[in-house]
Amino acid sequence: MAPNTVPQRAFALLSVVVPARDEAENLAVLLREIEAALSARPHEIVVVDDGSTDATAETLASLLAEGIPLRHIRHDRPAGQSRAIRSGVLSASGDLVVTIDGDGQNDPAFIPALVAALESTGATAGLAAGQRTGRTDTRLKQLSSRFANRLRTAILKDATRDTGCGLKAMPTELFRRLPYFDGWHRYLPALVLREGLSVVHIDVKDRERRFGRSNYGIFDRGLRGILDLFGVWWLRRRALVRPDVSEIVPDHSL
Repeated sequence: MAPNTVPQRAFALLSVVVPARDEAENLAVLLREIEAALSARPHEIVVVDDGSTDATAETLASLLAEGIPLRHIRHDRPAGQSRAIRSGVLSASGDLVVTIDGDGQNDPAFIPALVAALESTGATAGLAAGQRTGRTDTRLKQLSSRFANRLRTAILKDATRDTGCGLKAMPTELFRRLPYFDGWHRYLPALVLREGLSVVHIDVKDRERRFGRSNYGIFDRGLRGILDLFGVWWLRRRALVRPDVSEIVPDHSL
């Protein structure tokens, strides 16, 4: 190996986790887009139906009949975006999890770039995170997001402009061992840095919602978001020492 060359890695199976509540019309378009974007790689699509009351089940059954490699994980009641992502991560069969919002505003065409970024940087990187450009949300939501991102960056020093973007890629084993709490998906860069790993960022284009309205909005956060922020700050403060870990193999020839 040439000096200063980063050992690359290759993921065998991608699990695309899609949290969704009452997004049947958007899923009908989005899942076909995911399938097209990943046609060259082994993958599965894990849709976590967060207690939907629309035609989500019928839509997914129809797409499965078309041959799209999807799995339908259902919550019996709405539990929120974080819990939906968590359910998908725990159900994933692949060695890499890619998350994408179910409303269609994230473009699946950027998924290969996220995966390539993680594979090319080797085991030192724990997360490839999308950062939205050309935001299409309402002005209120954009201002709220900008304030939250600036406050989070100032306190956590996570060097991430936009943690609210649903497009992220992370090795499944790492995803499963991160501390879980409601709202964790907004703090994944800080939690990955806490593990002594780096975060790579990819600019992605934001798209307008095709159908319906948002089910996971800015008013879901409130005071809980502030408590989460300082909770993550505390977690990072409690993990300042990161020793190199190696196994000592006895020399039986002695």
